[in-house]
Amino acid sequence: MAYDKFDILKSTAVPLPIENVDTDQLIPARFLKATERVGFGDNLFRDWRYNPDNTPKKDFVLNNPVYSGKILVGGKNFGSGSSREHAAWAVYDYGFRCVVSSFFADIFRNNCLNIGVLPVQVSAEFSEKIFAAIFADPNTELEVNLPEQTITLLATGEKEKFEISAYKKDNMLNGFDDIDYLQSIKPEIQEFALQLPL
Repeated sequence: MAYDKFDILKSTAVPLPIENVDTDQLIPARFLKATERVGFGDNLFRDWRYNPDNTPKKDFVLNNPVYSGKILVGGKNFGSGSSREHAAWAVYDYGFRCVVSSFFADIFRNNCLNIGVLPVQVSAEFSEKIFAAIFADPNTELEVNLPEQTITLLATGEKEKFEISAYKKDNMLNGFDDIDYLQSIKPEIQEFALQLPL
């Protein structure tokens, strides 16, 4: 399933300075019954966003109209816990295209890359600068430049490089998942197959 191409994203950000956010907090297990990648955004952080009577919790950041944007800035060890792909689906379906953290759980990072959410790992020091800037001014914008592999605090010009595999970078620039990539090189695969001995 193809997704939106990712090139340069300039956006305000939603701050969530909580460490060890796990996949069950991102999308509780009771919402894992669907098999399509739609509708999960409604239940992103469900138990943190809503009371038992389904009224929004006013003190949770996603319910605070002051903060918005396509970038979620999380605390250290973001996406730990189970391997459920639905956690990344929920992040994407909610509208986030990038998650920033000083450390990601590997499986969550890979699940994000497979569906078009860019996980940007920064130093702990730069993470603190980002949080401080957003809390000082919710209109603070970040620029995430995938071709250059940089993230910049536009107000100050401070930036850091981030790592991403060349394969996943190319896929995100083209809006490809793994199957889309294989489809894109189908002629080369067919040509190679013709050269194999019978």
